Amino acid sequence: MALSNSQYDELMRTYEQRQSDNEYNLRMRYREVYDAVPAIKEIDDSISSLSIEKAKSLIDGDDSALSSFRADMAELTARKQALLKKNHFPGDYLELHYTCPDCRDTGYQGAIKCHCFQKAVIDLLYAQSNLKGILEQENFSACSLSYYSENHIDPLTGRSSKEAMLTALEACHEFVDTFSESFHNILLYGDTGVGKTFLSHCIAKELLDSSYSVIYFSASRLFEILAKETFGKKDADEENTHPLIYGCDLLIIDDLGSELPNTFTVSKLFTVLNERILRKKPTIISTNLALEDVKTIYSERIFSRISSSYTMLRLTGDDIRIQKKLLNLGGTDDATP
Repeated sequence: MALSNSQYDELMRTYEQRQSDNEYNLRMRYREVYDAVPAIKEIDDSISSLSIEKAKSLIDGDDSALSSFRADMAELTARKQALLKKNHFPGDYLELHYTCPDCRDTGYQGAIKCHCFQKAVIDLLYAQSNLKGILEQENFSACSLSYYSENHIDPLTGRSSKEAMLTALEACHEFVDTFSESFHNILLYGDTGVGKTFLSHCIAKELLDSSYSVIYFSASRLFEILAKETFGKKDADEENTHPLIYGCDLLIIDDLGSELPNTFTVSKLFTVLNERILRKKPTIISTNLALEDVKTIYSERIFSRISSSYTMLRLTGDDIRIQKKLLNLGGTDDATP
């Protein structure tokens, strides 16, 4: 995933601040040491004078100046280290200290991004995703099929809730595995509380951990932001969010239909979905609405975009949240969906 210019600039400002802090902290340590051990300042002054003197000698053609400079520097440095040790300062106290010694807080090792930069990218993407924290609990490793019954048959498809979930899991894994190679969208629809949002979170975690940008919004929050964009009431944070709605690697719109549908939301939904399709940017939508209701509420035009460009996964079954409450009342605690 290529970072946007604003994302890259934000990360590099962090590294520049680290470098500035490192230099400031070093100056403060020097001040502390000079106050405690004035002899060390005298040695540093001698080193400065020696450097100037030997540089002039080299310019004047004294070939021995460099070797004698090295010998004198070694002696002065040894005296300085001895004084630091004697006064209970670490040997490297008057050196720059780095958050990441491997790249010296530049973000790069040569022309290659440092491992700390890669981690910073992931941390930034998590922070911008609106999902930080929840993905520790909601991910593929936490998925449990025990909530999906083989006896609960969907009258529309004739399949059990467990079969439907297995199909959905397979499709979600394929979505992740082929994300960099193929353009896919997913519509998760069906009964309330059967894992639609959970599956979108599973996908989000896998992609965020692979340094893709993922943005999550409830439908009501998305339309609130788009309304502020349209009517000129957006704040600074929301202004930075707008390009991500259209340009992030994956947009998740959760609980479509929970907002108050009107001509504005219908128009904006079409714009978002259509623009992302044109840009080949995947989108996941979850909704409790039936497909016929999606068509009725959001128009034939939007339904046509979804039906032609999305893998539609129907989930059915008993509300998992209610099942968990019943299990907890019985003394069993299960954190999986």
